[in-house]
Amino acid sequence: MLRVTLRGAGLPTVVLGSGETLLFGRAPHSALPEDPDASLALTALALPRCAPHVSRLLGELVVGEETVRLRWRGSGETQVSSLFDAPGGARRVTVTEGMSLLLDEGENALTVMRGRQSGPATYDDLTIVVDVSPVAPVAVQRPRVTEAEMEGAVTAPAPHLVPLTREWYVALALAEPWLTGTDDYPRPPSNREIFERVLAWHGYAWNLERAQRVDDAIRSISRLAFGPRDDPFQAGSGRAQNVRFAIGRRAAEVRLVTAEDLDEVERAAARRLAGRKVPPPQASPPAP
Repeated sequence: MLRVTLRGAGLPTVVLGSGETLLFGRAPHSALPEDPDASLALTALALPRCAPHVSRLLGELVVGEETVRLRWRGSGETQVSSLFDAPGGARRVTVTEGMSLLLDEGENALTVMRGRQSGPATYDDLTIVVDVSPVAPVAVQRPRVTEAEMEGAVTAPAPHLVPLTREWYVALALAEPWLTGTDDYPRPPSNREIFERVLAWHGYAWNLERAQRVDDAIRSISRLAFGPRDDPFQAGSGRAQNVRFAIGRRAAEVRLVTAEDLDEVERAAARRLAGRKVPPPQASPPAP
């Protein structure tokens, strides 16, 4: 990975990392793409006190994982000088519009002749220093976890109802409006309606013909769906119909029962009805 630092007289220091691109010039913001997603890795830097004849976009500095590339976009030329470990020592390259250059590790000086305005009609050279340095990736220290902690960190199953039990069928009947998308129903199902729905699905309704057994099942579902602290039966307020309405919605929200469960019991009930044998019609007695 690389770190690139851009600095100069009157210029705020800019630090770039691998994967980032810097556009610089007199007014480089006009070169930014309109798509916000495409400009996430782009930074535009307006150079202060630029002469009016300097191009709005002078150059594009692209920082890769191992190289830094300068693409010169200005109408004029620039001189790039750098120091690197080689027998020839320093190098100086003149770059013109459309040319690209790989910058050396260390300091690279970009000089735009007469690019800075120093007075009404006087100009100085504009110099930008680009410092390229490698950066070692930081090793992330992960805390060591003991075997005992690993055993405690295993994801446990969420609290749930055992499928095909009495409470599971009652929850299915109670949450049916939310599972079928008809939750604008004016009221939750009554105890009798719950009993009839369970009987139609399962063919056997335990002892749900007794209203007290339906209430007991709904209380069990409420404790599991809300938890002891938020159980509406523990709050002791609100009409019974409102509490039942909240429990049916909560059972669907926390997926104690699902639309797939409802579809499966409907299919099972249809198969059971289709499998019943119809007795043959009795023959009519012979006419005398």
